[in-house]
Amino acid sequence: MTPKQDTIYAEPNQQIDKFSFDVNVAGVFDDMIKRSIPGYSTIIQTIGDMAYKFVKPETNVYDLGCSLGTATISLRRNIQHPNSRIIAVDSSQSMIERCYENINAYKSSTEVELICCDIRDVDINNASMVVLNFTLQFLDPSDRRALIQKIYNGLNPGGVLVLSEKLKFNDEIIQQHLDSQHLDFKRANGYSELEISQKRTALEDVMRTDTLETHQQRMNECGFQHFNIWFQCFNFASMVAIK
Repeated sequence: MTPKQDTIYAEPNQQIDKFSFDVNVAGVFDDMIKRSIPGYSTIIQTIGDMAYKFVKPETNVYDLGCSLGTATISLRRNIQHPNSRIIAVDSSQSMIERCYENINAYKSSTEVELICCDIRDVDINNASMVVLNFTLQFLDPSDRRALIQKIYNGLNPGGVLVLSEKLKFNDEIIQQHLDSQHLDFKRANGYSELEISQKRTALEDVMRTDTLETHQQRMNECGFQHFNIWFQCFNFASMVAIK
């Protein structure tokens, strides 16, 4: 089924509400992501590739902030052990409902448990893989270290965390250049200046990005000794940490 086109910010609004993962966003999320995040399809495919390599028998796999289940489906297609289980979590009921429909469209022996709750409230245990795909940046910065620590504690030795995020940069010239590249990407995908501007306003104080150095320090403080970027396009990156 062709994704519904994202036109949420296509008309001028007197007041821009804070961005939320409500029923309107859930309805166009696939289109929004593909037109907004460069390299997204590569990240999703590689998450599946990593599942093939890292997921062990009789372990749990967590997709924290699963939205419509794109990463969950990639995980599910590549897990080789029928006795492994995916736990997909999102705080948006609208996202969970659509995720349920998407998951059920694919047959697999791998069980998927969908949970509608705040990812900060989920217990992580017996995990061979955890995915945070453009999720951490929407949490209050003061809560991020505790979540990463919980993930580290719940991962089995040799387990992997895949963390995808929009990055910010200490070098203002680099920041401006990569922001400009990203805006050109969105324009090339059909977004108008009005849409770009209104969405930027909606995301203020909702999505707060970290530098790579902040991610590195946080991972090290929580116990991860093996951490690095495996993919970057403009100001979007996906990182891997192995326990």
